[in-house]
Amino acid sequence: MNKKLYVGGLPYSITDEQLHELFAAHGTVESAKVITDRYTDRSRGFGFVEMSTPEECQTAIDALNGTELEGRSLTVNMSRPREDRPRGGSRNRW
Repeated sequence: MNKKLYVGGLPYSITDEQLHELFAAHGTVESAKVITDRYTDRSRGFGFVEMSTPEECQTAIDALNGTELEGRSLTVNMSRPREDRPRGGSRNRW
C-alpha cells in the first residue's frame, strides 16, 4: 500500500529537515524530500514525505491539508506513481 505523500504549496525557504519535523507530529516519517531546481538549488515549492503506515498518511493529510505555512496554503495528498515520459532530444530532422 502507498505510504508516500505529495506536499504542495511549500514555502521556498523550507528544508528537508523542516519538512520532516512538520510531519513527525503526525506519525513516523521515513523520509522527507523538498524538490529543488537543479540549476539554482532553490525549492520548487513541493516535496514528498514517506510515512510508516497508510493510517499515518491519512492522519497527516487530515491535519495538514489546507493549512497555512509561512503564508502559503499546503496541499497534502497521496502521491501518484510517476508517469513514464519520453526523453527529449530525439527529434526527427528531415
